[in-house]
Amino acid sequence: MKLPALALSLAVLAGCSSTPAPRFHSLLSAQPVAVEAVSTVPLPLDIGPVQVPAAVDQQQWVVRLPDDSLRILEQEQWVAPLRDELRAALFDRLAKRYGAVDVRSAPSAEFVRLKLDVQRFESMAAREVWIEAVWTATAPAKGSTPLVCRSSVREAVNGDAQALAAAHRRAVHTLADLIGQRLLAMYNGAGVRCP
Repeated sequence: MKLPALALSLAVLAGCSSTPAPRFHSLLSAQPVAVEAVSTVPLPLDIGPVQVPAAVDQQQWVVRLPDDSLRILEQEQWVAPLRDELRAALFDRLAKRYGAVDVRSAPSAEFVRLKLDVQRFESMAAREVWIEAVWTATAPAKGSTPLVCRSSVREAVNGDAQALAAAHRRAVHTLADLIGQRLLAMYNGAGVRCP
């Protein structure tokens, strides 16, 4: 009788002295955001795997401090690997605003292929977030020349980890809009130039 009580007491004490549970964040917004749809016609889209810098390719956040040193925040984490979060958030915005449908779930002879290589994904404490990416879009069936562009998006941040996550969501929305306008034009056979 004494042994189980002792084990329970030790477990409770160990729980009290442990580090706090991690807080998880997503690049997908939990709140429905009113988005003005640019297109109601489906845009068949194939998004390849998203590439991210090795330094931030983890669930724990890597934050640049005011003295330019980096810190890994063990308690602040993405809910999924960053590359998956980016792909999901990008597709979500493209679906809501530009009518994107995943070509794998809705096969189409004509579609646009998108490859995204994120070269910077910076979280700067109390300053800004910065996403810089090179992206390539092609419409194979239309025989169009591949479009290769570089986009850089910055969003100001004042506040804690929640503010950083919100700023990253805004930055991904802006990046998706820069890309979506060109994908839609390419799919419709219009001339396309980089932003």
